[in-house]
Amino acid sequence: MTAVQFGVLGPLAVTTDAGEPVVVPGTKVRALLADLLANRNQVVSADRLIDDLWGEDAPANPAGALQVRVSQLRKALNDAEPGARDLVESRPPGYLLRADAVDVGRFDELARSADVERLTEALAMWRGEPYADVADAEFVRAEATRLAEQRLVVQERLAQARLARGEHDLVAADLAKLVAKHPLREGLRAVQLRALYAAGRQSEALESYADLRTRLADELGLDPGPELVALHRRILEQDAGLNAPPKAAIIRNNLPAPLDELVGRDEALAELGALLPRHRLVTLVGPGGVGKTRLATETARTASCPDGVQLIELAPLPAGDARVAEQVLGALGAHEAAGTTVSPTDRLVTALRHRQLLLVLDNCEHVVEPVAELVARLLRDVPGVSVLATSREPLGLTGELLWEVPPLPVPDDGDLDAVRRSAAARLFVARAAAQQRGFHLDRQTATAVAQLCRRLDGLPLALELAATRVRALGVRGVVDRLDDRFRLLTTAQRDVPPRQRTLTAVIGWSWDLLDESDRVVLAQLAVFPDGCTPEAAEQVCRTDLDALARLVDRSLVVLDDSGAAPRYRLLESVAAFCLERLTNADQVRGRHALYYTELAERADPGLRGADQQRWLALLDTELANLRSALAHGGGLRLAVALSWYWFLRGRLTEARRALAVPGDPEQETRAAPWRVGFALSQGEVIAPDDVRAAVAADPNSHSAWFAANAVIEHGDLALVSELLPTAAADPWTEAAVLTSLAHIAHANGDQATLERTATRSAALFAGLGDRWGRLRATEWVGGLADMRGEHERAAALHREGLRWAEELALWPQVCAELSWLAWLAVQTRDYAQGRELAERAYGLAVEQGSPGALIFAEMSLGLAARRDGKLDLAVTHLSRLADLGRGESQSALYLPMVLVELGYAVEQGGDPDAALALHIEAFEVAEAMATMRDAVGPLEGMAAAVRSPEVAARLLGAAAAARLATQSPAAPAERDDTDRTTARLRAELGPERFDALLAEGAQLGPGEARAQL
Repeated sequence: MTAVQFGVLGPLAVTTDAGEPVVVPGTKVRALLADLLANRNQVVSADRLIDDLWGEDAPANPAGALQVRVSQLRKALNDAEPGARDLVESRPPGYLLRADAVDVGRFDELARSADVERLTEALAMWRGEPYADVADAEFVRAEATRLAEQRLVVQERLAQARLARGEHDLVAADLAKLVAKHPLREGLRAVQLRALYAAGRQSEALESYADLRTRLADELGLDPGPELVALHRRILEQDAGLNAPPKAAIIRNNLPAPLDELVGRDEALAELGALLPRHRLVTLVGPGGVGKTRLATETARTASCPDGVQLIELAPLPAGDARVAEQVLGALGAHEAAGTTVSPTDRLVTALRHRQLLLVLDNCEHVVEPVAELVARLLRDVPGVSVLATSREPLGLTGELLWEVPPLPVPDDGDLDAVRRSAAARLFVARAAAQQRGFHLDRQTATAVAQLCRRLDGLPLALELAATRVRALGVRGVVDRLDDRFRLLTTAQRDVPPRQRTLTAVIGWSWDLLDESDRVVLAQLAVFPDGCTPEAAEQVCRTDLDALARLVDRSLVVLDDSGAAPRYRLLESVAAFCLERLTNADQVRGRHALYYTELAERADPGLRGADQQRWLALLDTELANLRSALAHGGGLRLAVALSWYWFLRGRLTEARRALAVPGDPEQETRAAPWRVGFALSQGEVIAPDDVRAAVAADPNSHSAWFAANAVIEHGDLALVSELLPTAAADPWTEAAVLTSLAHIAHANGDQATLERTATRSAALFAGLGDRWGRLRATEWVGGLADMRGEHERAAALHREGLRWAEELALWPQVCAELSWLAWLAVQTRDYAQGRELAERAYGLAVEQGSPGALIFAEMSLGLAARRDGKLDLAVTHLSRLADLGRGESQSALYLPMVLVELGYAVEQGGDPDAALALHIEAFEVAEAMATMRDAVGPLEGMAAAVRSPEVAARLLGAAAAARLATQSPAAPAERDDTDRTTARLRAELGPERFDALLAEGAQLGPGEARAQL
């Protein structure tokens, strides 16, 4: 809700919430405001605003002139209400006015009614012609025309509603001036004819018709429409149906006047307004506090019923009281004659038999049986009566249309625009602003408001109760106290029924209506923090579907069938209420923990096969329950069962935390490899003997492979080879071991082994249907293509892998595939694309807390920056990676490449001696790893940095020979470095001398070439 109100139903008007006028200075500034208001909440381009304000007389600097007017408008708003300048936002390609408090909005809401009072209120808002002070401007013409037409429609509807109330004399008098102003408007003329005839002025009605017929013929060449012709005939025939109703037949609506705005229910009002004429019994159902009564009364207010609408409040009746018919008779003002023996129901049927009206039966749940009996009788014996009921459970009658009133939509996050769009947030802000002048939604309050709306499930009554506390606590203080919501959410408003003054009373009203057995089930359902399947509810709560169905019918349990399988959910407030009443909590939580432990153990093998995606989705859905089960008895057994799931989802910290709890000896043995593997995956250094001890109990298991594979990133390839299972217990473990061997082969530059292991692994995983395994194996097939210079094929494989990973939401693998694609983009000179992909990978890796993914992504960022000439940025990234790689107990596999890239960056920055030292270090690290392929780059880097051109030429020759020997052709980006060095050396040595030295170098092995320095 904004702290500034705007008016366009007349001259442009701006006021504060307190009603103080806001001065908007200058004709152009007012015109700018009018333009933005006519297009409120939409971006209006600067070009269009300039054209609207100045047309062909634009100033020399139109953009600057517009900016001045925008600044003046912002200042005027901000001077009146601090913070209101933010209502005018700069949004490419222009500006946007955030304006929810515009008189047109309230007018539109009132105009939907058929109620005389509300229609009268709507017309009273008009202060003149719309946009009166800029009405000639083209930019408001369409909006002004629309509003003027809407005003006429409301005037017609008001006249019709007043006729239904018997005010024919007054209507006839009031319409005379309006018809004179709009003499060709047939709808208006029809209402006038009816009013004149009902007032006994038949001759004037016929004269008015003749006047219209003449005008239509003379001015438009038309005849009156068929409806008006039919009305004229009925007047001539003196149709009794046109006579004014007798006073006794006029029933006025008894709906209470609204005290504040109904927020967030426009779509519901429209839908219900369309349903009511087609269904004689509509029941609004939903939990207490969801706003059923308010929605019902506002829907009824728009209903068009010849004999009106009657609201019958049933809440005052005691539970089970059969005197529902008496309550309806009392609301209708039908009094019992002395000495009568007719039952109240029969008297009601008699009283309504010839009426056409809508009965609104509010709060039926505690007298649902007698209400159902009465409504069934009325629907059967009184065809002119329709019923709109509100209840926390259905009436259960044939022909009943159930309409579930949902909580208001809540914002997904604290983004200001998202919060503004949320109906729940709009309601809370509106009510909070009514309690504390100056409270409004902005970037400081948006996050807290969003959190509050989510915690209160978008329940209107809870939001309104919370709003009453903002004045004393502030919105952040209210959010901080929501764990004690039942003491917090109360109100001292004296005009609110006692059952709605506290959140406890609202929920307790429904709780008290339950049988004891249903209360037990409801309380036990509260142990599910995020809902549950019917099977889980039956097993944990030891209940049946009939009991669950009763709780759904009574709006205490929500059936959510939006996902793959139906789930029962409790609103957070209902769950909190029930947990306080759960008597055997330890037993119920024990059954809950056992159920989800067994579920996780069934899911674990499914995560390694063709049903992998289904099991991942199921565990994702049950994540809150799984976490609760871990905290309440699942222990180490459940943690082990979830370990592979956590790895696939990249939740390494959560896995380690869960695995840290103690268990029995068998559980400790099973957990040991997982503990070590996750610690290694997060970059911790684990002594080799500790890793060996962890896998010793079952060296050929899935978990043993997991621990061994995690050692790879730490560079101790000998330990990896020692620990990898050699007698795999199943095809999955065999395939997983092959991916590890492919990784090692890639690090060693062993193309033959890489091709054999990656291809075989991909085939095994394909046979198992394990998509994670397939994309993991395909990653190394792509690595082989990159090694061979087949960059297009490599990119295609990694794009396919990225698609698979995203479909499965395997975010660690998404990081890896993005980093591979970034690497390939850099190698093929597409540095902008490489940087973009690497930034995506880096951001995702930070979210996932994955050190390995971070390193790969940052490596591509460093390479892209260096190749693109951004040397300072490259040095920053590459130096950090070099320090990380040097810090490992065994040099990291990526260290030679990083040192080479850092050496090039330093050399290009003007320090060839420091660069040479880095290239030599890279060569020595590669030599220690015994990976010839990683020695090629350092040789080429030394050639670029060494001062002797003769030595440099021989180094280039040795590097070229090594590339041929290892079948590792230079990528285009790598050729740029060697081409730069080659061009320099050819210029210094001459072509013949350079070629001779190059040939000499080709005869040298890498170590011999290094010895040239």
